Amino acid sequence: MNERSTTIVQGSEIADYPEIPPQARRGRALRVTEIGEDVLHRRCRDVTDFGTDELTTLVDDMFATMLVAEGVGLAANQVDVDLRLFVYDLTDSDGVRYVGHVANPDVEVLDLETEENEEGCLSVPGPGADLFRALHVRLRGVDIAGAPVEMTAHGYLARCFQHETDHLNGRLYVDLLSKRVRKRVLRDMEDMREEVLDRRDEVSAVHGKEPAIYSGR
Repeated sequence: MNERSTTIVQGSEIADYPEIPPQARRGRALRVTEIGEDVLHRRCRDVTDFGTDELTTLVDDMFATMLVAEGVGLAANQVDVDLRLFVYDLTDSDGVRYVGHVANPDVEVLDLETEENEEGCLSVPGPGADLFRALHVRLRGVDIAGAPVEMTAHGYLARCFQHETDHLNGRLYVDLLSKRVRKRVLRDMEDMREEVLDRRDEVSAVHGKEPAIYSGR
C-alpha cells in the first residue's frame, strides 16, 4: 500500500491537497519578465497593504503563471509587479510537497554547509547552470493577511527560498555565476527562448488559460 504523500501549505501539513492549487485555478497566466527588464534588477518595495483583493488576485495570478511556466517558485517582479512577494510549489527529494507564499521575506543562513545543484530561472528561459547555495536556511516574512510566516528549510526548499528572495533584492541567479558561465547561459537562452515560450502556450491551453503575450513573437 502506498503511503499518503505529505503536503505542507504555508508551513502546516494539509491532507488531500489538490494537484493544482486553488489559486492557480482562479488566476490568470501573466507574462514572465525577462533578464534585462528594469524591474528585475532593483530591490522591490515592501508590501504594506495587507488583506486586499488586489493582493489576493496577485497571488492567484502568480500561482497560475508559475503553473503555466512549469516553475517551482515565482517572485512578483517576474510578473512586472514591484512588491516583495513570492509564491512556491515544489516537491523535495523526500517526496514532501511545499506550497505557499511569503511577503517581505528575509532569509537567514543557518550554517556554513553548502550544496551545488543545477539552477534555472523562468526569467532566463531555457538554460540552467550549477550553483552553490546554503543548505540550511530560515525564512521569515508575513502572509498576504499580514500574519507572521517562519519556516526552516533544507536542500531544494532552501535553494528556492534563496533564489526567490534574491529576485526581490534585484539579483538573478546568473549574477552569481562566473562571467564565462553567465555568457554561455545567455547565449543558450537566445537559442531556447522560442521553444520555451511555445511550451508555455501549450500548457496554458491544457489548463484553460489565455496565453500571455511575449515580445518578438
